Amino acid sequence: MNERAWWWCGGWLAAAGWAWSFPLLSGLGPHRSWGWCAGVGYVAAALVAAGSRRLGLSVAVATAGSVVVPLLALVLTGRGQSEVTVIERSGALLLHTGTPYLDAPQAVEEYTPYLPGMALFGLPRALLGPGPPGDARLWCAGVFLLCLVRCVPAGRRLRAGALVASPVVALPLTVSGVDLPLTGLCLLAVVHAGGRRPVAAGAALAGACALKWTAWPALAVVTALLAATAGRRAALRGALVGAGGAALLVLPAALRSPGPLVQQVFAFPLGRGYLPTPAASPLPGRLLADLGPVGWCAAVGLLLAAGLAVAHSLLRHPPLDAAAAARRLALGLAAAFLLAPAGRFGYLALPLLLSLLAPSLNRGPSRSWAPLSSSPTTSRPARAASRPSSTPWPSAGPATASWSTPPRNRARTVTTPHSPSP
Repeated sequence: MNERAWWWCGGWLAAAGWAWSFPLLSGLGPHRSWGWCAGVGYVAAALVAAGSRRLGLSVAVATAGSVVVPLLALVLTGRGQSEVTVIERSGALLLHTGTPYLDAPQAVEEYTPYLPGMALFGLPRALLGPGPPGDARLWCAGVFLLCLVRCVPAGRRLRAGALVASPVVALPLTVSGVDLPLTGLCLLAVVHAGGRRPVAAGAALAGACALKWTAWPALAVVTALLAATAGRRAALRGALVGAGGAALLVLPAALRSPGPLVQQVFAFPLGRGYLPTPAASPLPGRLLADLGPVGWCAAVGLLLAAGLAVAHSLLRHPPLDAAAAARRLALGLAAAFLLAPAGRFGYLALPLLLSLLAPSLNRGPSRSWAPLSSSPTTSRPARAASRPSSTPWPSAGPATASWSTPPRNRARTVTTPHSPSP
């Protein structure tokens, strides 16, 4: 067995150990069911990689064991995390009342800590009734996979497929799926921005920002990427489409029930709602908030400082391709989740997934846009001299040739704008 097959075999066995830890440590039934099934699938994938060395087949076996079989089993039996029920209830409320939020929730399960766009994934259950076709997980997974197909070129899909089969994606896709459409739309936005398509990037951003407010940092990252690759006007156009589209999706429900939206979407996840949030993992921000009001203010201050640091890095060193933008977004989200007054370890799966998918993204055109500068080296004559000419050199006959006319057979050297390495 070659070295590459050894690496794949070891990776699947590590995933199997991770999966089999859930039946032993988790108190959630869907997690335990996924762990037993996924562990068997990963071991089978390791045997395929070690025996036949067919890596694509091992990915297919792992996907069947960690995604297809447990997802169908949980959907058919109606089991899943509470997020699935919350999304489907919010879809029914949106359909019948025009807002996905209850006016006076009495328990944590009655809170909807998502923006109104997330309720769209619950509409199929409200329209189709009980049964697998209306399960919100299937629609969340469908949006994520469609975005992934658009973001990853064909030559890199083996690695992306292995990531989908890994516990980082397979577990949330099977038991809840709530963060996957947000991740897919953010990836689609940075890929469109790297390809200098500001309107398409803004449309993807609008969809992501209407799902959860944790996607809002992507607006700054995509704007910086557009400014670096397509110019300030394109960046402004993309930002306006993203912010305006998100506002159109959010404002109707926000105007109908502003109080419940503020309490459930913003105050509750930050630990300032009427009911305590169950997101209580011992992360740095949560540990500070537990010290009292002063600690909570310190956690919020550190969170704002981290946001300003990321914003400064975007201004001084903007990302130049989709992969760099995805990594920058992952860094900002990881800092936010670590320093937030309330959080859980599962939130870190989103920045981890962004960083792992970054190398596989379609980077688009590599030529960057050079902004105007007052430096003598980038003055108007210098830029004109470095701009490729659109007209050919005139041919000079024997009667008109002079010392300043280039020879006919000598290749003309054209200076092209600097292009960053992919």
